[in-house]
Parts: sequence; structure tokens; C-alpha cells
Amino acid sequence: MAVVTVRNPGTGEVLGEVPASDPAQVAAIVERAAQGQWAMAATPAHERAELLRRVAGGIEAELEGLARLLAAENGKPIQQTRGEVEAAIRIFRATAGEATRLFGRQIPLDAVPGLERHLAVTIREPLGVVAALVPFNYPVELYAHKAAAALAAGNAVVVQPPARCPLTVLRVAEIVHKYAPRDAHQVVIGGAEVSRQLAEIKGIAAVTLTGSTAAGREIARLAAGTLKRVHLELGGNDALIVCADADVEEAARAVVLGRLARGNGQICCAVKRVYAQAAVHDAFVDALVAQTAKLTVGDQLLESTDIGPLIAEEAAGRVLDAVRTLVADGARLVAGGVRTRAFMDPTVLVDVPAASPAFAEEIFGPVAPVARFDDPEEAVRLANDSPYGLHAAVFTRDISRALSIAKQLDVGGVVVNGSTALRAENLPFGGTKDTGGHREGIHDTVLDLTRQKTVVVMDAFR
Repeated sequence: MAVVTVRNPGTGEVLGEVPASDPAQVAAIVERAAQGQWAMAATPAHERAELLRRVAGGIEAELEGLARLLAAENGKPIQQTRGEVEAAIRIFRATAGEATRLFGRQIPLDAVPGLERHLAVTIREPLGVVAALVPFNYPVELYAHKAAAALAAGNAVVVQPPARCPLTVLRVAEIVHKYAPRDAHQVVIGGAEVSRQLAEIKGIAAVTLTGSTAAGREIARLAAGTLKRVHLELGGNDALIVCADADVEEAARAVVLGRLARGNGQICCAVKRVYAQAAVHDAFVDALVAQTAKLTVGDQLLESTDIGPLIAEEAAGRVLDAVRTLVADGARLVAGGVRTRAFMDPTVLVDVPAASPAFAEEIFGPVAPVARFDDPEEAVRLANDSPYGLHAAVFTRDISRALSIAKQLDVGGVVVNGSTALRAENLPFGGTKDTGGHREGIHDTVLDLTRQKTVVVMDAFR
């Protein structure tokens, strides 16, 4: 039997081995999930809500242990993984309420001549079995968004945790199994071959994926064969625009906290491109370099660590390659640029040519490239000149300018005077273009994982 070996990315220590799911096992799990879905759909809404509240309580009871396990296998600093587990608890609790708010509509048929005496209503029904493909960067939080929503709507869920760090999600799954109907919550383990099978197999009604744009395209292509519903939250290359009237210290802090010291830079909505207006460019860069110098790189299990190891040495190598490409294209390195195994020092580059292909690509690590602009209209054009459209941010004291720029940016969300790395569970989260076009959040996802049925009662009114 094939196994997945899970290691601490910083030390290489083996944390556990998990049996990989072969194609026959995946097919059997999907088949059993279909039976579990009938039980889930038959569970009253108030009981589904209570189920999710109990799961939240079970996670809360193990918060510290889960946070430490997640830090060990994922590489994020312990204070950040603690916050991630807390977010998952909030998501399960908040989604419990959504289970009781799946409203239908009464549609006035007297709008159509001859149908005045009939009654039409819509009801919300679960889709069936939902496949939840979970990424490595925020596995517990993003698992919660997908699994809690699927169960709240009366679906069954088949979860594929990230192969590099599945252990914490597997432990949370054990908590869910205490309360969910038999077979309504299943887990499969493996890499891209398992994802492809879930996208193709007939027994899955919907696939929800957080991952790369390349992965999203492949999943959508495969899912089209059975006309599955597909929910995609994909890559991002978020721009932060620093205008001449900005508070440069706060803008620098937004880049440090929203890129360099959050998730080790491995966040889809992190600040990945910075455009600073010429009048404040140098002051902003000075502030950014000074704040970057205060960050601590090291053991992710220490409370004092700001940046831990990336998910793997290969990931850190790709980040360093991107930095070297930017330098070769004309950028100047002013901080960092050093890799030690899976650790990447926080890196700041200036004089980055906006036309560099490497600047247009998503760099998944603690790197802040800064380019200069003269006019805000130019900054908007540069920010929009990207295949991605997740988030953007603008720093200015002029609220009219901020709102005007926000309106022009082709993205899913704009943050004014703050970092793009903002995700509150009750906000719709997602983007335009190659980011996928979908939105995820406790109010949106539950609804997206249902379908409408119209019921007409003839001659309901005398």
C-alpha cells in the first residue's frame, strides 16, 4: 500500500505516514458518500446546525494541539496557526446559522395572464456529494469553509486534504465523524491523480477547489464531462498602490504584515506587487526595509518567530529563482534574497521593471517587489495589467481618490489603507479573470452548494 510521508518542512522530521487512496478506494468512498448524503439531506436544518456547533466545540477543545500540529507540518509560525484554527471554529459556528436560513421564494404567478389562481414557490435542496479540494497554505481554515458549507446545506462531502500537510485536517475530520451521519463526511488522500478522479467521477455533484489557476483549469475541464458544478478560488497577484499622500509607515506595515510575515508569504491574497508614487517612493522603501529588518526567521514552533519554512525546499527554490529573474530583468535587491533549505529570508526589491514577466507571475513566498509610478491612473493601469484579479489595496488620505481607484480596479475586493491579505469569513472572497470568478464565504458558499426547485400548486386560490 502506498503511503504519504509527512515531514516538518523546517527540520525534515517525519511527523507521520498516511495511507494513500487508490482509484478503487476513491470510487468506493464516493459511492458510500452517496448513501451518507441521503441521511444528511433527511436531517432537519436545526439538527444540521447543532452538528456544526458540536464540531466547533470539538475543535475548540483541541485548539492548542491542533495549532501545534499544523505549525509542525505546514511551516507557518505557531501564533498564525493558532489564529487559523480559531478561524475554523468561527466558520463552523457561523455556518451553523446558515443551515437554518436556506430560504425559498413565493413567485407571483398573477404576473402572467391566466395563471392568477396558481401558487408557485421555490425550495432549496442539496446538490448531492461535494468534493472539497483543500490547499496546503491554510488547510484547516479553507477545509472549514468547504466542509461546513456542504454539510449545512445537506450535502455529503469528500475531502481531499493537501498531501504535504494532511494531519491536522485528518484530526478535524475525526471530530466531524463523531457527529455527522455515517458516510456523510469522507476523506481521500493523494495528489493530482486523486483530484482528477474526483473531478471526473459521476458520483460527485460539485467540486470546490482552492488552488492554482493551472489546477483550476484542469479540474474545470474534467468536471465538464459530467456537468458538475465547479467552484474555483485560484491564484492572485495582488497590487498595493501607495499614493503621494499616503502614510508610508502604515503602507510599509501593510506589506510586512500582509506579505512577508503572514503565512510565510504563501497566501493567494498577499501583497505581491507594490506600486509607489514617485514623491513617496524612497520614503516608503526606507520604511519597508527598516520594518523588514525586524522580522525573525526560524523555528515555526517558537512564539517569537515571524517567518517559518515554506512548505518544501522546492517551493523555496522556486521563490529564489523568481527573485533572481527579477534581478536579471533590472530590479535591485535591497533586503533578503537568501534561501536556506526551506527557509526564505524576507526579500524586498526596488526598481522593478513593470514589464518583467516575473513581476506578472504569482511569487508564492515572502517577497515584496516595488515599482514606481507617476500618476494614479498609471498605477490603476499597471495593477489591472495582470491575468489575476483577486484583491488590491490603495493607500491615500483622499477618500474620493480611494473610491475612484477602487471602482476602476478589475478585482474581487479592494482594501483602502490596509493589506490585501484580509479574509473575514462573512465576506465574499474571490476574484475576477484567472482567479476563477467565484466567491467563498459563510453566506455565499452554502447557497452555492444548493439548487432551486420550483413547485407549482394549481388552483391554490379560489
